[in-house]
Amino acid sequence: REHRPMSVPAEPGPFRPGRGGLPPFLAGREPEQTLFREVMGDLRGGVPVSRSLVLFGPRGSGKTALLRWMKREVETDGGLDAPWLFGSDIPEPARLVGRLGLGSWLRKIAPESVSANGARVPLRGSDSQPPLAEALEVRAKAGPLLVLLDEAHALEPETGLWLLNAAQTAGREAPFLLVLAGTPDLLLRLSEMGAGFMGRAEQLPLGRLDETAAAEAVRRPLADDGIAVEEQALARIVRESHGYPSFVQLWGQAVWRRARRFPGGPVTTAVVEEAAGEFEARRNRYCLDRLRELEKGNLLPAARAVAAGFRDETSLSDAAFERALGGADADGPGSAEAAEALEHLGFVWQAGGTPSWEPGIPSLMDYILEHAPPPDEPDAAGG
Repeated sequence: REHRPMSVPAEPGPFRPGRGGLPPFLAGREPEQTLFREVMGDLRGGVPVSRSLVLFGPRGSGKTALLRWMKREVETDGGLDAPWLFGSDIPEPARLVGRLGLGSWLRKIAPESVSANGARVPLRGSDSQPPLAEALEVRAKAGPLLVLLDEAHALEPETGLWLLNAAQTAGREAPFLLVLAGTPDLLLRLSEMGAGFMGRAEQLPLGRLDETAAAEAVRRPLADDGIAVEEQALARIVRESHGYPSFVQLWGQAVWRRARRFPGGPVTTAVVEEAAGEFEARRNRYCLDRLRELEKGNLLPAARAVAAGFRDETSLSDAAFERALGGADADGPGSAEAAEALEHLGFVWQAGGTPSWEPGIPSLMDYILEHAPPPDEPDAAGG
């Protein structure tokens, strides 16, 4: 290249890998964004929304980023509150009213009592707490209310049941919306908390991006920063990220850092080759963390067997998945327990309405097969 390289900038740039950061362009989530805007239109019009939204998928698939986008949309337009909670923030039902700020808010507008569904709800005393459903309803009738609950899989069952029932009750009477996000097994956990809840919830699976969306997730932020990218270079980024949103962001950040060293030039295959070392190092650190996590849960034999089953497949039927788990070491957990644990960790998941399994992160499966061979096989270093 002919340009004199500049020092690599310290700022992260337009990409947000990990930690649920919101990138400037949220690629591939247009259907979910459209649905949210429609629901928000109803809420702002004072229309009760009798359904909740449930986002589920593997870690790193952009659930928290989508929640952040929702909160930004609400705050940009104004006129609607959107408290953000984590499932672990609410260890017991009695904490819900306080964590949502409902008790203190209601006492400000009605020091003694409020009315909900024709009944008076007493609020006397600083320690009194109104029932959650009535508190949500009164608050939402005073102004549309959106509650964002991240890591909803961490809800205690009793707390979750109370919240789900209250959300359904309030949502039938007032402009209130509950949005939950969590791991791939979130649907099962919510169903166990409240049998009727899932039948009235909008289920939104968030997984890997298709090739077009993955390409745009890199191309558009670079273009907005005045950096062009050649198609062949972009194709490598898309191919090696496997559409996994967190890895797409890792690639984008690594490429951006190098492109900024040569102002005015496009991102070529040579630039991508330069960035590959940084991407691979950070991806491998992530995969090593997941490998250690599987080891700690005594799940590595099951993960290895499942990865082998996916070696030449993009999806597995229930029967094929069971056969793959059957190849795990005998001293590991049983098939049903292992499947549930692997799903919770996002190693595998069921995204659609068919009984088939997909890898959460295909390259993690490749990493497991390369670096965690069965005990009777030589390891990657030839030991």
